[in-house]
Amino acid sequence: MAARKDRAKKESTTSATKRKDAGVARKARSKAAASSRRGRPDNGRPQTIGGYLIQRLQDYGLKDIFGIPGDFVLQFYGMLEDSPIRVIGTTREDCAGYAADAYARVHGLGAVCVTYCVGGLSLCNSIAGAYAEKSPVIVISGAPGLEERRNDPLLHHRVRDFSTQREVFEKITVASAPLEDPLTAFRDIDRCLEAAVRFKRPVYLELPRDRVQTEALVPHEPKVEKPRSDKSALREALEEATRLIDRAKQPVIIAGVEIHRFGLRNEVLRLAEKHQIPMCATLLGKSVVRERHPLYLGVYEGAMGREGVRRYVEDSDCVILLGTFMTDINLGIFTANLDPGRCIYVTSEKLRIRHHHFHDVLLADFVKGLAKANIETTPYVAPADDGLPEEKFEVRPQAKLTVARLFARLNEVLDEDMVLIADVGDSLFAASDLTISRHTQFIAPAYYTSMGFAVPAAVGVQVANPKLRPIVMVGDGAFLMTCLELSTALRHGFDPIVMVLNNKGYTTERFLQEGPFNDIPNWNYHRLPDLLDGGWGFEVHTEGDLEKALKAALANRDTFSLLNLHLEPLDISPALKRLAERLSKKI
Repeated sequence: MAARKDRAKKESTTSATKRKDAGVARKARSKAAASSRRGRPDNGRPQTIGGYLIQRLQDYGLKDIFGIPGDFVLQFYGMLEDSPIRVIGTTREDCAGYAADAYARVHGLGAVCVTYCVGGLSLCNSIAGAYAEKSPVIVISGAPGLEERRNDPLLHHRVRDFSTQREVFEKITVASAPLEDPLTAFRDIDRCLEAAVRFKRPVYLELPRDRVQTEALVPHEPKVEKPRSDKSALREALEEATRLIDRAKQPVIIAGVEIHRFGLRNEVLRLAEKHQIPMCATLLGKSVVRERHPLYLGVYEGAMGREGVRRYVEDSDCVILLGTFMTDINLGIFTANLDPGRCIYVTSEKLRIRHHHFHDVLLADFVKGLAKANIETTPYVAPADDGLPEEKFEVRPQAKLTVARLFARLNEVLDEDMVLIADVGDSLFAASDLTISRHTQFIAPAYYTSMGFAVPAAVGVQVANPKLRPIVMVGDGAFLMTCLELSTALRHGFDPIVMVLNNKGYTTERFLQEGPFNDIPNWNYHRLPDLLDGGWGFEVHTEGDLEKALKAALANRDTFSLLNLHLEPLDISPALKRLAERLSKKI
């Protein structure tokens, strides 16, 4: 009993720091109201479109913005330089987007600022990923001035029409606006920023360079309406869900990424602990709850997951899916077997209980209501653990390094001050078996699966929280795409430990279809610090090499450490092996 109280106290203390994410919109509304009463900024100058945008970013708690300057956005960059917001320059626009995405996952909201078309269109892939995985990033792009567009000139960076870039971003953001008219620009800024926080997706603002200093025609008064659930729909949904859980003999919770995005982890823990309902996470939502919690079973991901977890979930007579995305990756390439007739499925966009659909019910209201409900459940009996071995890892100094042994060793290294960032491929699949000691310490593009995410994401994480140390797992193919972002880490004195799984190609694709197109050049990755004139590099062939490199890297807090891990081309993780075995039977 005392141990449980200690755990609850620790969970409560940790969650207090995370309520900042859930309260960001509330703080912004309060600051906006104070600003509107003044009618102009604190410095006494008239409201301008550029100045107001910067002020509203600060109202939402943003202290940093990522990007690369260009002539169409230089004037706004000058205003940012004069503001309290720190500009973090990156080597590429897509890297700025990945960094802003990771920043948003840690901080609650991110932002990126680029120039017109050559900058903005380079950003599209990373923003598409943020949209797919519910990460709220504010995209600010410069644009040609309205006056210089007269007579339809062929200005540089233009693609087709002056509206082409905005039309592209309309497809991968939840709200967008051209800040062209001082009558509407201020209201559009408020609308888009609130949409980013409300829907946890990116938004797009396009600022022509001759409108940056344009003044408001009248003092702008921000007005933000808070969304509300339909009371009748909420009540009926909670009544039906409560009855279903009441009758269940083996209920289970699957917590997804939206529980983190909307700051609902406390409510999910309260629901689970109050009624002793075991919990799982999806791969995208991994670490949404602390993985050493006594009610935590593991990651549910169909055939990729551990057999005990898969069996418990699929044998359940009431699966409570909270804030989950039912993607092919989360479902182990659709090897999962969940009966909708036994499911309660709620996200920010839909609510389905068995085959009944409810509308106008907010995710937060439903989860909080369920946590308060009076439910009688069957006492939970923990299943036998079939996960990673608990015995101490014993180094075999001369043994060649394998993926399974690498991640078994890494499982002993991770502590509460680290965040595991996994790139696409077997780095991601293997990481599903790791035990994350605290919530929200696992970041990966586990749905959109864009290669090259991890290294710039490590920069975004340490900008958001310098106390978190990233452990980056990245395949050699993904590393080639964005590795020079380590120069940004070097510039700011960050200390990520980057582990390159060097198997000379695209291993996951080899598993699907072998061919020479899966082979890539073999770089001396550990020599990259020589090029960048900073950082530490290590070449690893054996378990003994790994042990020495890990100890040196963990002790190095002044700069990044890069481990070049030589692996066999066809060596794959236990998770990928499990998937291969199940798929072979299915096919």
